[in-house]
Amino acid sequence: MVNDPISDMLAQIRNALLLNKESIEIPHSKIKKEISRVLKENGFLSDFIEVSDDKFKKLKLTLKYNRGNTVIQGLKRVSRPGRRMYVKKDDLPYVLGGMGIAILSSSHGIITGQQARRLNTGGEVLCYIW
Repeated sequence: MVNDPISDMLAQIRNALLLNKESIEIPHSKIKKEISRVLKENGFLSDFIEVSDDKFKKLKLTLKYNRGNTVIQGLKRVSRPGRRMYVKKDDLPYVLGGMGIAILSSSHGIITGQQARRLNTGGEVLCYIW
């Protein structure tokens, strides 16, 4: 059985948005923290903080709403453990004509598609957010 922590994170965010929850706690990992940082920088999350329980570290994500509607309209996992998707600098995707973001893992860390264009680099497309 293959575990995919990024897919689990996206599913938990999607489920919390459907239930209009204010915040969620997810298990901590470096890649989840970096994805959360990118989401906050691009206005999809209000905030995220690291929380320590007795044994485990967690991330508390504060979801963002605009007049009662969710800011995040959709999430899609692109590169999965069974099917990795890499793009070159010339093939970087646009999400909904620039209305969403593509999150990539590159040699510069976890970045958006727009940052990858600016840095002239490609990478593994982790997910789309719009």
